[in-house]
Amino acid sequence: MDRLYRLLSQRWPWFTAAGLVVLAFLSTLVEFSWVPTDDRPVGSAADIEALRERDDINVLFILVDTLRADHLGAWGYERDTSPVLDKMASSGVRFAHQVAQSSWTKCSMASLWTGLYPSRTGVTRFEHVVSPEARLPAEILSDAGFRTAGLFRNGWVDSSFGFDQGFQVYAKPRGRPAPASVYRENPTIKESGTDLDAVEASVEFLRVFGKKRWFLYLHLMDLHEYIYDEDSALFGTDYEDIYDNSILRENLVLGKLFEALTRGGYLENTLIILASDHGEAFNERGFEGHARYVYRETTHVPLILGFPFKFEPGVVVENITRNIDIWPTVLDLLGLPPMDSADGRSLRPEILAAARGEAAAPTTEPAYAHLDRTWGQREIPSAPTLSLVEEKYRYVRVPKAFGERAEQLFDRENDAHELTNVGPQNPETLERMSALADTYLESEVFWEEGVPSLELDEIQLNQLRALGYQVP
Repeated sequence: MDRLYRLLSQRWPWFTAAGLVVLAFLSTLVEFSWVPTDDRPVGSAADIEALRERDDINVLFILVDTLRADHLGAWGYERDTSPVLDKMASSGVRFAHQVAQSSWTKCSMASLWTGLYPSRTGVTRFEHVVSPEARLPAEILSDAGFRTAGLFRNGWVDSSFGFDQGFQVYAKPRGRPAPASVYRENPTIKESGTDLDAVEASVEFLRVFGKKRWFLYLHLMDLHEYIYDEDSALFGTDYEDIYDNSILRENLVLGKLFEALTRGGYLENTLIILASDHGEAFNERGFEGHARYVYRETTHVPLILGFPFKFEPGVVVENITRNIDIWPTVLDLLGLPPMDSADGRSLRPEILAAARGEAAAPTTEPAYAHLDRTWGQREIPSAPTLSLVEEKYRYVRVPKAFGERAEQLFDRENDAHELTNVGPQNPETLERMSALADTYLESEVFWEEGVPSLELDEIQLNQLRALGYQVP
């Protein structure tokens, strides 16, 4: 019996009795649909402000691993890959220019959960652990009376790396064999289980704790693993096509979760956050995948907020925003205590301005993304690559040791895909942003005791290798 079921049986003795409910739910997994009826009232900026006065709001945080924003319809993608997320965006708040703080999961998630940039979390290499000095959002929510549960399928956010702080239950869902339709399309699939297991466990959590105040974190991995099935095999068979197939399947899987939320009446009192830790490259610059660079394709990610009410039409925040802003924003919206000394800030003012149809104050600070390109190597010096995003420009620094151009500048206004280096034509801007990069890299780790390290055993290393990571 896996750890999730052990924990559930220890803490919640009702689990055995729920078996029939689980079986009934499994019987519905053949068909994917999102119940069309949305009974949420139409909301306004005043309703956003009133969230602080409510004591019934739940929080659902969905992290879709490896999801880049420009492959979603809500961001203008021409393929119909994302019907569920597009519907969520059409009645919620969409952040058009969201920047992840790394292109590698552990580094990115450490920043997302702490509200600190990677240079300040210190979590930049494979052995690093989130400091126990950190006060994570789950701790704040738990202290406020929320039931807290985290269900993850990526080993880089395992409890051994410190990501379980504040969660009453934090575990990887039990992995059942993938459906036959998945195996037919993915004959070399390595991981046991799929995101359907996480959705199933989430539905069971809602069944038991839905009437209490809860916080549920769901970290999905099927897209990272390029899993798709017969129903989602619509876009072709090359690398990027399969990625789009997998996005569609992830939407269909999420549709089951939204169906449960709709049928259970949870939409009327739940704040839903949909985010991603990083994107994916498709040979735009001669490489594929992620965790190697911090260009646009691996750091431009989606962020959508679904409120207990709907907007007609949906609200769009056009400012540059960052993953380190997510939890300062959520806590501020709910009137809960803020995070300690976060680099991120609450986006509540931008949300309220957009909901009122007003122009928000322009972004005044750059958004940083950071990756140590030697993160998976033992006893090899750090080699950070860094990007800074402003309204007009993106600056990228790549270590010279790798034989590439050390500094690049891209015109975000006139080069949507940021492929042409305009640094030589803009030396003053390049110099200014280079100085900002130097200042960022000189930042000190926030924790008084420094960054803890973990010696990974062979089992843990093999689990990460099974996800496709090259670790020692």
